[in-house]
Amino acid sequence: MAAPVIVMAQPQQTSTTTTIISTQPKGWNTGIFGCCEDCGICCCAFWCMPCFMCKTVDQFGECLCLPLLDTSFNACGYISVGAIPPISLSMRAAFRERNGIPGSIFNDCCIMYWCNSCGWCQIAREMKARRNAVTVVNASTTVLPHPTYMPQPGYNPQQPYMPPANQMAPYLQK
Repeated sequence: MAAPVIVMAQPQQTSTTTTIISTQPKGWNTGIFGCCEDCGICCCAFWCMPCFMCKTVDQFGECLCLPLLDTSFNACGYISVGAIPPISLSMRAAFRERNGIPGSIFNDCCIMYWCNSCGWCQIAREMKARRNAVTVVNASTTVLPHPTYMPQPGYNPQQPYMPPANQMAPYLQK
């Protein structure tokens, strides 16, 4: 049988410090008509809007074919049929909410109804800018010291009690 162990000191937690510095902006990096900010995005949207929309939605982490469920469109954007394109609207609103960009659903409706291709380009530019943004994290870890164990000196387990043989005689007889 092993000797019992007595814990003489309990572990103490050291303090931790975490500093997070983020360069993420609070709003949109570019305006709705900021096509000159990234001409590659605007050219892709102009020449093949359906491909551009599918690529943008895929980068956002949604189903690649999701934009194909919207209303009919041409190379420059949507042909207005009197309705706000639901996938475009939900994509813009979801992107805003996920990234903490202030705005309203009314503003999203107006942008995606009147200038759908510009709205998609703004989302793509913002995704690209936020993907390249730097976040610095400075963290220290919590260290728990190993407890100090002190074994008991000279521990010998006791033998079970046995009465002397003369006291056991009445119990042994039948």
